[in-house]
Amino acid sequence: MAGVPDIAADAVLVKSEQMPESSEVVRGYDFNEGVNYHKLFSSMSRTGFQATSVGQAITEINRMIDCKFQEIPSDKRTEVNLNPCGRELTNCTIFLSYTSNLISAGTREIIRYLVQHNMVDCIVTSAGGIEEDFIKCLAPTYVGDFALPGKELRLKGINRIGNLLVPNSNYCLFENWLLPILDNMVEEQKEGTKWTPSKVVARLGKEIDNPDSVYYWAYKNNIPVFCPALTDGSLGDMIYFHSYQTPGLVIDIVEDIRLMNSQAVYAVNTGMVILGGGIIKHHTCNANLMRNGADFSVFVNTACEFDGSDAGAKPDEAVSWGKIKLTAKPVKVYGEATVIFPILVGETFASRQKEFQAFYSK
Repeated sequence: MAGVPDIAADAVLVKSEQMPESSEVVRGYDFNEGVNYHKLFSSMSRTGFQATSVGQAITEINRMIDCKFQEIPSDKRTEVNLNPCGRELTNCTIFLSYTSNLISAGTREIIRYLVQHNMVDCIVTSAGGIEEDFIKCLAPTYVGDFALPGKELRLKGINRIGNLLVPNSNYCLFENWLLPILDNMVEEQKEGTKWTPSKVVARLGKEIDNPDSVYYWAYKNNIPVFCPALTDGSLGDMIYFHSYQTPGLVIDIVEDIRLMNSQAVYAVNTGMVILGGGIIKHHTCNANLMRNGADFSVFVNTACEFDGSDAGAKPDEAVSWGKIKLTAKPVKVYGEATVIFPILVGETFASRQKEFQAFYSK
């Protein structure tokens, strides 16, 4: 029998180089060890594909928490903290950014937990990410189906957010709650108050006075909430209608961009956890550009980079702009945040709640 052709042998039988000693062996979780979610999630970094990215994201978030718990270096203590919100500086300022759908969904309770326990330092979200929290304090959102016909829902006065359903009556309750507050804000403006989006959110968090609310806890814990597109939603609709009834309300975004960028400029180190894309992602990254980049970064979204969108941009693109430090080890998880984020929180912030309590009780 003729021998194997040399070209085929050379193509197939390429000699392997020795793998580096530090190489990780692929090995998933063995359920013969029982159902142990911590071990399961710990194994993800060795599983491959997006499971490995989830494992890397867990590591990156724990690194930013470790950094937060460290003492501020003496040379950094001499800097004046010009952060006007008055929040006490730590060794790592953690930015949490998310799109509105995550407040519409049950992820809201996970975000509320983080804010309630003072685990993040700065929030960036969209208008829906503000209003849906308050609306849920007034009336529930319901689980529906992605396939429910829009025409039928419209005739019933029901709005669909993916597979979630919000009756129009919820927004009527929101309007009834909000308009008297806007009236008071106009009067206070006449007396010298300058309103910004972050001040509006803090005021609404105070007024809702409900521990189920993310922004109630943001108000209580002095965590600034930035929403550069505050009018892009039901809240904007209410402000629009209110401008005919009681004209004159002015909301200044210039003061807020100074405050937002100050969160990064006067930070010792920064970490970004960004769920979704668009304005919330860019606003957070752009603030960190002002300090030549964040030290720690985790992105979670479903977007790809082929269309040049900001949402799809990988962390390395942000490095090119100076939004993430050259020395950082950023992670992007390609996945849907309602699935991914609970895992990340469970293996980082939530598992370290006692450490946070000890840290703030010093």
